Amino acid sequence: MDELSKSKRLLVVLPTWIGDAVMATPALRRVRNALPGWFIGGVCRPGADQVLAGLDTLDEIHVAPMSGVLGPKRVAAQLRPRRYAAALLLTNSFSTALATRVAGIPVRLGYDRDGRGLLLTHRLQAPKREGGGWAIVAAAAYYDHAAKAMLDALADRPIDALRAIDPLPAHARLELVAQARDHELAASVLERAGIDRSARLAVLNPGGNNPAKRWPAERYGALADWLLERHGLQSVVNASPAEAEIAAEVDRAARATVPCLADHGGSLASLKGVLARSDLMVTNDTGPRHIAVSFNVPVVSLFGLTDHRWTTIPAPAGEAVLVADPSLPDHEMANDDPVRKRIDRLEPQRV
Repeated sequence: MDELSKSKRLLVVLPTWIGDAVMATPALRRVRNALPGWFIGGVCRPGADQVLAGLDTLDEIHVAPMSGVLGPKRVAAQLRPRRYAAALLLTNSFSTALATRVAGIPVRLGYDRDGRGLLLTHRLQAPKREGGGWAIVAAAAYYDHAAKAMLDALADRPIDALRAIDPLPAHARLELVAQARDHELAASVLERAGIDRSARLAVLNPGGNNPAKRWPAERYGALADWLLERHGLQSVVNASPAEAEIAAEVDRAARATVPCLADHGGSLASLKGVLARSDLMVTNDTGPRHIAVSFNVPVVSLFGLTDHRWTTIPAPAGEAVLVADPSLPDHEMANDDPVRKRIDRLEPQRV
């Protein structure tokens, strides 16, 4: 590894989804603290770069869509001139491993999944359940485990591919930075939405990539009224443009006006600024939950079909995790019973 130590250039292939990219920030902090003087680059999908911008754990962020047959080749062409010595793959996909191999990165460490083992120089084994299927491991700990293994590889220490994945250290935190531009964007969006600068703010997040994760929009509308009447919190909706109808349904169900940030120019960058000044988020299991926690916003997180233990995260400001079926035994997964674990079984009174 002498040549690698001279190169001192590490690439971190970041998870695909926004929330997972945020859950990878403890792993980024680990490698940054352990590798002073190294250049650490990250590669991620579009959108994640806005969320991760400003972190001192990354010297450069490559935005690289991996889609299509030629996706890995295009990504490799972008990475090759950087002459990275090693790649830490926090993804599980074949395509990301192929891209780092084609880019000529000599050390490639990741989990041996998706048929990509031969593309890795250092393979980790993800734990499995008895009877088959992947064992429940919190994603932030999963990524941190890979980061520790990469540090062992770079130091020529042996890697135990079957070693159990430990929980995150007590000091670990999700990290994001709201830059001056993010605050400016947030102020502009809130002003256009009619939110007074002095208003105490609750951000409601009723969307999600899977309809099974979405608590009914009309209940979010009732919640917005309750938060205003009982706690003086003005609610706004965070939703993607594709979730415009969900946001509109929240507004129609509420007596008070509940503006949608996207209708007023909201973006992932401005969301960081909005959350940095918010008092509360109520959210389904989706990326903005992790963004809020990284800014020490108290969060109420609603889970139905997805088992919440996959995304256990440190939340210093407090997080109330509400699950559709609190009686679920530890040996079962919420994902195993889509009827019993429907998110609409979460009563409004509990939320």
